Amino acid sequence: MELQWPLIIFTTLLAWSCGVFATQGALALKGEGREVQLPALIASVALLAVSGVAVFFHLQHWERIFNGFGHITSGITQELIAIVVFVVVAVVYFAMLRKSEDGGTVPQWLAVAAIAISVVLAVVSAHSYMMAARPAWDTAVWPLAMLLAGGAAGALTVMAMLAAKGGESKVGALTSVVLAAASAVASVAMVAVWQASAGSFADVGYHFDPTSPTSALVDAAAETNVLSGDLAPLVWLGVVVVGALAPLACAVLAQKKGGKSWLALGATGAACAVVGAVCLRVVFYELGLSVFMFY
Repeated sequence: MELQWPLIIFTTLLAWSCGVFATQGALALKGEGREVQLPALIASVALLAVSGVAVFFHLQHWERIFNGFGHITSGITQELIAIVVFVVVAVVYFAMLRKSEDGGTVPQWLAVAAIAISVVLAVVSAHSYMMAARPAWDTAVWPLAMLLAGGAAGALTVMAMLAAKGGESKVGALTSVVLAAASAVASVAMVAVWQASAGSFADVGYHFDPTSPTSALVDAAAETNVLSGDLAPLVWLGVVVVGALAPLACAVLAQKKGGKSWLALGATGAACAVVGAVCLRVVFYELGLSVFMFY
């Protein structure tokens, strides 16, 4: 399948936005990171807005966008509903921040709501791509990988912002390490699923295709070989090293050093997590092959 860059950018920034919002919600629950609540909220909304602009470039007829919201079971309809709820929660969050005496406190129920809608939106967005006709996509590991990668990027971003403000947060530090570790595991699991997806493709043996009589037969095993095939460099370097190991290393090292180290290490880890998320999506689209690849 061709790379759908508008959707790659959309899903990456959306998950990142969810990660930032969920992390600041976690900090608010513990009464930490008050000085970064408003900047983090602005960053989260900005990421969501840019992702929304990006997705429009996937449409050939923008004026027909509402035709896609025809049924509640439609993935794009579910995404829209989740995004609307996310925005409503963000607006209420902003109002509560402005209302608080210190400018950085929100009710606990609202902090929980921020975490919940962030998780729901990331999962719903990823779930839209799961379909039985494309074996490499039809796995529950994909929503998990997307959720955790965005969570790791968001947590590291918030910690970098907090360090820039001169603040610290034990909850934020622990959250960053846990999410980075979980994201690394999910990314590696996603690679394993892709490698094993060859057996899910239809195989009819040798046949004559009158529409492409000189074309070679498609080898499902070769097409899905992400460990040593054409996609191997992108998988090993982009997904595993940069996207999985680097953010975890940055989070662990920053937690150990503490203080201002989060500024550089948090920003570096967040950047690596985002790059890794993009690489993960590139491989995802490259493996977006129909179960009947020879048609």
